Amino acid sequence: MAKKQGAMLERKKFYSDPVMVTTIAVLIVFLTLFILYPLAILLVDSFITEEGISLSVFKRVMGMSNFRRAIGNTLKVGFLVGIASALIGLLFAYVEVYVRLKTGFMKGLFQVVSMLPVVSPPFVLSLSMIMLFGKSGIITRYLLHIYDNSVYGFWGIATVQTLTFFPVCYMMLKGLLKNIDPSLEEAARDMGASRWRVFTTVTLPLILPGLGNAFLVTFIESIADFANPMIIGGSYDTLATTIYLQITGAYDKEGASAMAVVLLLITLLMFIVQKYYLEAKSTATLSGKASRERMLIMDRSVTLPLTILCSLLAVFVIGMYICVPFGALFKTWGYDFHLTGKWFVQVFKKYKGLKAFKDSFVLSLIASPITAFLSMIISYLVVKRSFKSKGFIEAVSMLAMAVPGTVLGIGYIRGYSSGVFRTGFLQGLYGTGALLVIVFIVRSLPTGTRSGISALRQIDRSIEESAYDMGADSFKVFMTVTLPLIKDSFLSGLVTAFVRSITAISAIILLVTPQYLLITVQINEFAEKGAYGIACAFATILILITYGAVLLMNILIKHFGTGSSAGRE
Repeated sequence: MAKKQGAMLERKKFYSDPVMVTTIAVLIVFLTLFILYPLAILLVDSFITEEGISLSVFKRVMGMSNFRRAIGNTLKVGFLVGIASALIGLLFAYVEVYVRLKTGFMKGLFQVVSMLPVVSPPFVLSLSMIMLFGKSGIITRYLLHIYDNSVYGFWGIATVQTLTFFPVCYMMLKGLLKNIDPSLEEAARDMGASRWRVFTTVTLPLILPGLGNAFLVTFIESIADFANPMIIGGSYDTLATTIYLQITGAYDKEGASAMAVVLLLITLLMFIVQKYYLEAKSTATLSGKASRERMLIMDRSVTLPLTILCSLLAVFVIGMYICVPFGALFKTWGYDFHLTGKWFVQVFKKYKGLKAFKDSFVLSLIASPITAFLSMIISYLVVKRSFKSKGFIEAVSMLAMAVPGTVLGIGYIRGYSSGVFRTGFLQGLYGTGALLVIVFIVRSLPTGTRSGISALRQIDRSIEESAYDMGADSFKVFMTVTLPLIKDSFLSGLVTAFVRSITAISAIILLVTPQYLLITVQINEFAEKGAYGIACAFATILILITYGAVLLMNILIKHFGTGSSAGRE
């Protein structure tokens, strides 16, 4: 009875706070309009025809041989990239956690490799692959004297995506390996088991759910990827590129919507398995932290081959990224290697580079603080408050993680160029910068929310309750108590949102209008035309901007973060 009365009192106190109730209402409206509504419109387009509810659109697209082929191609690439990325990520994580590295160079190398995919556009490695291994590639043409090599197709996509996504697996698995209690493995070693037997019978079973989790995360990223298959896919169609061509080439919006629903169902199924089964199982298997420090492997027969293999892979990846600025400095890649600055000059004088960088920078700059603030508010509501629609807010905000960018783009086209909102403010959003900002927010929201939830779970509830007892409302508590305690996560979310926004392409390539020039769309356009000098010049400047943003974040966290001396004072 007392428990029931306490819950009623808590609920009454909650609903008597107008700021909290208004915030929740605004969040529900935002998430419904800009995540659920576009996806619902896709379902309406796919199932409802002039004759009523029908599967005729699905039957039509499933009857297309190119679409059936694209499904098979996408799944094949996804499985190979998922397996390869998880295994390479495990190799890097194992070497860093278990092997004694003699110099700090290797650790620095690992950190650079793990950060590069974050701060670079998603298709940089595709450009590098073409320039190194294509028909005019430095390695194939000039070193190996192979003049008819083609990097386009299945192996090109799979290689590029694996090199792009394996650092994600490395970061995930490194944390899991660190949390294994060393005494479990040392007990097996004391009983005479070899290192390989210890790994296969003790270590691997413990991290198997985490390995499956890494595989599924990479699989989802791979099948949702648009930029790499578009540049290096050639005639090898994937679902993302087929959907794009269906709406831009065939002008078949209903068919594209049905195709988008098929891709969405695949990613949603994988996301549900990853989020609610493997992630939970991984947490249950490895609870807590290692009880003491691990005795690192010093046996040269183990350390030498593993270190060499990781070093070669890391240097190769870094070399591919370095290839991009060189592509912008050579007169004609593959033929004339004299240094020139003409591509950078043309970017700004001939191809409106200044407008492209200004539009991308301004839109991303507007989106990033809104995204970071919204992420922290959602995290706060999910972790610290209890109300009926909490599950809805958490689920829908995370849903954007499972929605491929191409699918979301088509949903926005169908939802805001026609759909329910044929007139009024929301219909007027289509073709504006405001819609691009909203897309950036929606795409970055899950990452910031996950970071905020992790940070907030470490804060004792009593700290905030004492502020409430002194008469502060929820807004004041959040701004003066909670947010300062999680400002590291806020700053990290701010920069992550900026980087993700300025390097985005799949969600916005269908929505951008001639009024706006975005860097990633320009890079994609010139890469498709084979104008690699211009594409590399755009990409080089973009990498410098994003890398600068990450460096700025590190400086801000160092001086203003919770761990700084200013923060302690």
